[in-house]
Amino acid sequence: MKNILVVEDDIDIHNLIKNILEKNNYIVFNAYSGTETLMILEKETIDLILLDLMLPGINGEEIIKNIKDIPIIVISAKISAEDKVNALLNGANDYITKPFDTNELLARIEVQLRTTRRVKSNELKYKNIVLNKDSHSLFIENKKINLTKTEYAILKQLLSNPKQVVSKSKLLELISDDTLDCDENSLKVHISNIRRKMKTITSDEYIESVWGIGFKMYD
Repeated sequence: MKNILVVEDDIDIHNLIKNILEKNNYIVFNAYSGTETLMILEKETIDLILLDLMLPGINGEEIIKNIKDIPIIVISAKISAEDKVNALLNGANDYITKPFDTNELLARIEVQLRTTRRVKSNELKYKNIVLNKDSHSLFIENKKINLTKTEYAILKQLLSNPKQVVSKSKLLELISDDTLDCDENSLKVHISNIRRKMKTITSDEYIESVWGIGFKMYD
């Protein structure tokens, strides 16, 4: 099931969209302001955003500029060509004007999710972490962190099953095809280096040490 964030401050329209999505087996997250939107995105894995532009606090246009790698469909009462063009050029994937047709909305959502499935097969994502398998780069809050070959191999395994504890011996086995220079002692050093690099961007903790066993991603 896909997670869709509905960002709409009009309660009636918000509930209408929410009901439509839930009837079609989507998991719905709700935000009624720009600030609330950014807070949710820091904590949850969202597959698609339905975004109104006229919001209290941070407006929809600013939200679009601050979001990367999540498809955005704007649903707005703004109908001018200029508004549509600006939203699309700034990063929105699609634009629907109010009032909207339910079937059209569902079709456009499916198109974006289908496209995203193809594009993101080269990424591992957890919370606001994105690990790119092609470039071996880590992104936190859209900021790039360069990883060594061993650091990438470790993080790839932890992100593949983020809520599962991976023992030190199992982790060493899993990364053995990617790196030959790692033993249990150096594994701790590599984990420490990954944490240090993450700390240059955020104070949040991402890798949890499970005493006597191994490591996992923080819930």
